[in-house]
Amino acid sequence: MILHRISLQFPNPKLQSAIPKRFISSSFFPSSSSKLKEEYCFKPPDNLSKNPKPNDYETPKFTRKQKPLYKPPSTLDTTKILHSDLPFDFRFSYTESSPDVRPIGLREPKYSPFGPSRIDRVWTGVCAPVVDLTVKSVDDGNEGGLNLEERRKKLRQDVLGKPLSDAERKILVDKCQRIRTKRQINLGRDGFTHNMLNDIHNNWKTCEAVRVRCLGVPTVDMKNVCNQLEDKTGGKIIYRHGGLLVLYRGRHYKPKERPVIPVMLWRPHEPIYPRLIKSTIDSLTIDETKEMRKRGLSVPALAKLGKNGYYGNLVPMVRDAFLTEEMVRIDCKGLGKSDFKKIGFKLRDLVPCILVTFKKEQIVVWRGPNYTSPEPGEVNDDNSLDYLVGESSHTVKEDSSSSNNYESSSSDDELLSPDSKLLAPPI
Repeated sequence: MILHRISLQFPNPKLQSAIPKRFISSSFFPSSSSKLKEEYCFKPPDNLSKNPKPNDYETPKFTRKQKPLYKPPSTLDTTKILHSDLPFDFRFSYTESSPDVRPIGLREPKYSPFGPSRIDRVWTGVCAPVVDLTVKSVDDGNEGGLNLEERRKKLRQDVLGKPLSDAERKILVDKCQRIRTKRQINLGRDGFTHNMLNDIHNNWKTCEAVRVRCLGVPTVDMKNVCNQLEDKTGGKIIYRHGGLLVLYRGRHYKPKERPVIPVMLWRPHEPIYPRLIKSTIDSLTIDETKEMRKRGLSVPALAKLGKNGYYGNLVPMVRDAFLTEEMVRIDCKGLGKSDFKKIGFKLRDLVPCILVTFKKEQIVVWRGPNYTSPEPGEVNDDNSLDYLVGESSHTVKEDSSSSNNYESSSSDDELLSPDSKLLAPPI
């Protein structure tokens, strides 16, 4: 045994020849042929053989298919051209752009912000106009003579249905409070954009009313914001408190039959518009214009606008200041250049007034040589009122502490004041 172990560790042919044959047995060096197989025809079982044959009665093992890798959905993969029956022109912003103001040029070649060949409307560089303005006849041609605007009003009235009662309106507004729900649509410096249409209809799937918070430049003309929201969405504003609105979808609104709204994939570049301030003011010479601009920058500021604030009372303040002052200066330090230019453009049309300069982040306006203060009945401006919209509209007294506050403060973040009569619990 000792010699055998040594031979395994140090193989030496001379040593192996010296080992007697009686010590070498099959137990140490197994032979390839087996005595059981040769003499007794012994056959080992299949499970002991190296290559067992498969059993015919054995069920094959189930092999699970590997799942394909996840591929996120993309709107560019769809080759189907979308068709929308919305009867208005698609614009990036419906409140900050007007079809009456035409640009004088484009900053880049025209391309559709909806993607190449995704909708059946042509992008003109400013908007995507309605392709077919003809109205198809319905119910034996009863609506064939109605124009597009009347058809829009009729469809909107059919969705809204019967006007809400005071109790129903209070319940809906109470559900839209901040302590009840976090659903909110923020309307910022770009105003009411096209993609907000999808956000509003997505919220209307599960709730009858949605809260809309308006801050920044669009709040100068809240009447236009309310009109555009009701016109483009087909809903109705049932409550307003400053820049906070509650938009109701209607009694007969069906989420499964919502209109097709193609989404804008990117923001289009703004076209080139005429200059707001010319080198010389009308009816003035060059020297008089320079003197007026220098004098306007030294006038005490009427108000200081904070970033992303509520500017709903700015137009009435400028009108009141023109009763005693010839020029008004508004401090806009901290605002973006495009923001206070948009504010000046709105003041020029709403007050009305003449823009003098935008230097040093200031808005200086002049009332003009032949200025006459508008009569109380001529001005239809409800920007400073908090009201409940409905059949029997109620006017709430204006809070003087918050009317003159143009700085962005925590009071603008509150939705509905708890002391409002609207939020009183039902008896």
